Amino acid sequence: MTIENHVTDYRRRVADGLLERALRTSGAAQIVGPKWCGKTTTAERAAKKAIYFQDPDNRASYLRLSKDKPSLLLQGEKPLLLDEWQDAPVMWDAVRFAVDRNNAVGQFILTGSSVPPDREILHSGAGRFSKIRMRPMSLFESGESNGTVSLGDLFEKKDVSATCALTLEDFAAALVRGGWPASVTQGGVHAADRAIDYVESIIESDISKVDGIEKNPKRVRLLMRSLARNESTEASMKTLQADMAADESSISVNTVALYLNALRRLFVIEEQEAWAPAVRSKTAIRTSPKRRYCDPSVAAALLRLSPEKLMVDFNTFGMLFESLCVRDLKTYAEAIDGSVSHYRDARGLECDAVIELGDGRWGAAEIKLGQSQIEKGVNNLLKIRDCVRSQHGGDATFLMVLTSENTGYRRDDGVYIVPAGCLKP
Repeated sequence: MTIENHVTDYRRRVADGLLERALRTSGAAQIVGPKWCGKTTTAERAAKKAIYFQDPDNRASYLRLSKDKPSLLLQGEKPLLLDEWQDAPVMWDAVRFAVDRNNAVGQFILTGSSVPPDREILHSGAGRFSKIRMRPMSLFESGESNGTVSLGDLFEKKDVSATCALTLEDFAAALVRGGWPASVTQGGVHAADRAIDYVESIIESDISKVDGIEKNPKRVRLLMRSLARNESTEASMKTLQADMAADESSISVNTVALYLNALRRLFVIEEQEAWAPAVRSKTAIRTSPKRRYCDPSVAAALLRLSPEKLMVDFNTFGMLFESLCVRDLKTYAEAIDGSVSHYRDARGLECDAVIELGDGRWGAAEIKLGQSQIEKGVNNLLKIRDCVRSQHGGDATFLMVLTSENTGYRRDDGVYIVPAGCLKP
């Protein structure tokens, strides 16, 4: 169908620029991410025509066509959007074949809120598809960060002088509300309800649909609550296993792994991989990833946290603030061809985020809630810089404490103090 975009208060997303670039260089662009994060709206703005596989009026006919003659669904103006294509997995191979035959860029946009089983797809799409990861809105996308400090500029070692007006109360509200576009644009006292609805939808329905394996909603809730309590940590499988068992006799590690994999395939959780300096190494590096929710509001919803509760529980507040900052750093880093990992060595020296660019440059960030924690973050960053320099070779392009404070500057020791309410790609 021809697209009629009725969104009048659209806020430009980082993914808009990535999608524009992908359509100039690849035959097809794939946008993945959790449902309700804005994939379809972003894709619609670039597409000329759309097929919505979850449209109840046309779903049955679309699915029949996808089985009988998928090429018919690919006709018409380009770029063509195939929304929630994973409901008809054969469309992946149909798009790949069409891209090969037409040998043109910018033909198709595929959006998906889950990963279909591998057996449903014959070819990887390598060389034909550009993949874009979307998450709920970052603070810059929601308009809460004023964007006076660019992550890209830090890699150029530019000076920093910035201020923002966000308070701790503002951050607490943003954490509980989340970056869900509808919550951001509509606001109101019930803004947190969307995150709660999202969680209930995952538990009661989506997690069983993603792989066709029925899952116990009680166990799903216990696992998700355990992940929420252990947000921003390297919680072991044994910890998750014990929390899932609760009043039951036992749950196998394989069951835990099955449930975790389903959450990954729904893009509900995302692993922050461990960073390993890619030069010489004299010290063992821990390689366990940190599991994080796609948005801190998911953890807040599972733990039934309100902004008021966070203001009297700074340990939990700090944990979720770190999650918010990593969410934003991942979004900003991908806009400049970067990735975000974490660092921890065998001696326990660790760093919240390592931002690494495709050309090998990297910067380290400690995330601290409140003025009292900044000096601790600075000292840790300097230790990490010296350790990596001596043990692994190479040097950081920049060191940064990302904070809830209002003033950004560069210290005499070279460490940047950057307010989360000032950062952008």
